[in-house]
Amino acid sequence: MSTDAPRRVEVYPGREAVVEFDPDLTFECVEDCTWCCHHGVLLYDEDLIELARRANLAETTTDFRGEKFVRREQKDREGHVADDGHACAFLREDGLCSLHLEEDWKPTRCSVFPLGVRLEDGDLHVDVRDSAHDHCEGLGVSDRRVIDNLDAFLPELLWELENPDSDRAL
Repeated sequence: MSTDAPRRVEVYPGREAVVEFDPDLTFECVEDCTWCCHHGVLLYDEDLIELARRANLAETTTDFRGEKFVRREQKDREGHVADDGHACAFLREDGLCSLHLEEDWKPTRCSVFPLGVRLEDGDLHVDVRDSAHDHCEGLGVSDRRVIDNLDAFLPELLWELENPDSDRAL
């Protein structure tokens, strides 16, 4: 949680986010950390269209509470899987994402990690997920300031969604 007051940051022309984290926060994915892959990845409509170009939706997605998610499946790799031994269907045995590496694409929700987003009074608010402070190994390990790279974390699609809130999970 930031001690600084929230600030508006233009991420794309005419599209601002209300940033509620320390502006000096840095993040970079670190090798063999797959914490973000434990969770079911919510797929927005545009993500479903893109995923259908790359994978069989019947085999890789599931419905939960009326929304589509990437299916979680049992993984043989040790560590960095959820307590139930499951992780994202696209997590390879080497701990890398097949969609990101082989297809040069990732769903919107994957781009957002380790941030959380919510819509409040018509504004997109961005903070660090509470669980990221305990589990995400990439926080504070590099010189890459999140606030300077918000476009990498917040795809433009988020501003078009009726409900971009990231607290929905499988």
